Amino acid sequence: MFKSIIWATDGSASADRAMPYVRSLAKESDAEVVVLHCDEFLVGRAGGQPLYADDEDVQVKIERQATELGDEGIAATTRLVPVAVGGAAHTIAEQAENLGADLIVVGTRGRTALGGLLLGSVTHRLLHISPCPVFAVPTAAGAKPAETSAEAVEASG
Repeated sequence: MFKSIIWATDGSASADRAMPYVRSLAKESDAEVVVLHCDEFLVGRAGGQPLYADDEDVQVKIERQATELGDEGIAATTRLVPVAVGGAAHTIAEQAENLGADLIVVGTRGRTALGGLLLGSVTHRLLHISPCPVFAVPTAAGAKPAETSAEAVEASG
């Protein structure tokens, strides 16, 4: 059913909870996975040069997770995309459009409707602007977040 799946991740535990779903959907559909991370940068810092909000540890973690998917026979690539205008949701939607993705998988943080309104919600916004279906994994999806995705594999199988 799916040929191309985007797993939009920020490296958080919420995003990690979505990985088993990405794995399962990709295996069932023989789909390729693009592990997409939108790195927001802070303008006007570092002597006029952009200063990225994420540290190197998050990027290393995301690369490792893509490698783990590849080790399981899933065609997985990583895209680290800077966010300049419009926020992460718009960047994810643009990438889905450009890549011809059939599905976007994201984790949610479990904020209330008011909290999402006040703080903003990438998933909520993405549901409204995405060019393809969005599979949103709630915080209370019943899966205990693993320290690493390798632990999630061991726990599930």
